[in-house]
Amino acid sequence: MNVNTIGLRRGLKIASAGSVAAIALGFFSAGAANADTFVPLPDGSITETLVDGTVVTVSRTGETANISPSMGSTPLHRNVWVSGSTKVELSGAGAEGGRIEPGYVVACQLTLGGKGGADTGMSSGWDGESVKQTAKSAGNLSIAPGQAKNVKLLDLEKADDFGGELHTGANSFKGKSGSVTWADSTIGVEGCAGYAQARSYVKVTVSTASVTSNVTLWGQPFSIG
Repeated sequence: MNVNTIGLRRGLKIASAGSVAAIALGFFSAGAANADTFVPLPDGSITETLVDGTVVTVSRTGETANISPSMGSTPLHRNVWVSGSTKVELSGAGAEGGRIEPGYVVACQLTLGGKGGADTGMSSGWDGESVKQTAKSAGNLSIAPGQAKNVKLLDLEKADDFGGELHTGANSFKGKSGSVTWADSTIGVEGCAGYAQARSYVKVTVSTASVTSNVTLWGQPFSIG
């Protein structure tokens, strides 16, 4: 047999092995780039005393975010699953109950690290700018650079005073304690050409014999890419 032929065959075998290794590395790289990112978030609590002496304590535990590649597969798309739990405790003779509204503020090209408020209208100020947010139930939302949107996690249905259908993003409770837990609630973002952030909030409306007041607990901001 010709020696050159033997050398050629050996060269082909080595090249084939190298090609397989390259393909395998390619698959591993694609998997690493598309892997989910799990983000554990810190617990938090806030305690406020209302004008009538009622003490309101709002706590949040077990909050996590699981960021995954969006089905859109473009830099303008993001997808995140959020989970967590919140508890409200009231102390005082006049406490009658309240409402718990959990949600997330999602922003594009805005920093959510500043002071914000989830009170009436969900208007918040970050980096010296006032941003008006639009409420939306958890799901897909379109958001452009410089915008922020308020995503409500709950969509509870009940009858109104006239027998019609009424939807609310708050869970009502009676007495001196209440809680809400959310698991793998999906928030899809599209249209954000830039970095996107999200931040949880729990807005609690407390009713007593003499006053109705709001207490808001904010979570830690996190990047969703």
